[in-house]
Amino acid sequence: MATGILRAATLAAVLALVTEASARAPAPLVPTALVEDVTSSTAAVEFMDYVGTGQVIRLGPQDVLVLSYLKSCEHETITGGTVRVGADKSEVEGGKIARAKVPCNGGKMQLSSTETSASAASAFRLQSAAIQPVLYGVSPVIQLPKVLPDGARLLVVERADRKVERHTITLGDNVAGGSFVDLQKLQVTPLARGGVYSFSVGSRTMLVKIDAKAKPGKLPVVSRLVRFPPG
Repeated sequence: MATGILRAATLAAVLALVTEASARAPAPLVPTALVEDVTSSTAAVEFMDYVGTGQVIRLGPQDVLVLSYLKSCEHETITGGTVRVGADKSEVEGGKIARAKVPCNGGKMQLSSTETSASAASAFRLQSAAIQPVLYGVSPVIQLPKVLPDGARLLVVERADRKVERHTITLGDNVAGGSFVDLQKLQVTPLARGGVYSFSVGSRTMLVKIDAKAKPGKLPVVSRLVRFPPG
């Protein structure tokens, strides 16, 4: 009898500790910004990571971090200091920040519920909304599916509203960071302003529209990102 009471008391104590620890645990970060570039050994983030509100990034005095905010379309270049990621812009202590508004899909870019619940920045993965994404650069950056369809070795970019244009890119060493293809770096002919294009890898296809005022060159990635849903 006494043993049973002791076990029950021990179990209750353990449950209380677990409940208390859960209450103290921080809520998962909601990703709000994209790391477009980083030069740092202390930042603990990498190119094309997604970072969330409340996340703290520490930079050395000469370190540089470039962030683009997904909803506010703020593009920030931060040199040194301690960076606290916000919902629509960063707070920086002990460093310098240059901020500019850039064209992007803003609130039209969404995250799946599974991705939103992830706690690590490297696990955040952007997913295209149900509506057709709009790009504001004529040389897109394509983020390939995390797992390519079997045998998929080609990226096909084709004009969908007029059968007048087609680009076929063999995937290999030109895939940066394991999953990114930058048509500007590959010197692919710029896409047509106002055109609708299909981007295909194996059986996976996405449709996007190029804005009528889209610009050429190396624009911020968030202005020209084609993101295949993960899977």
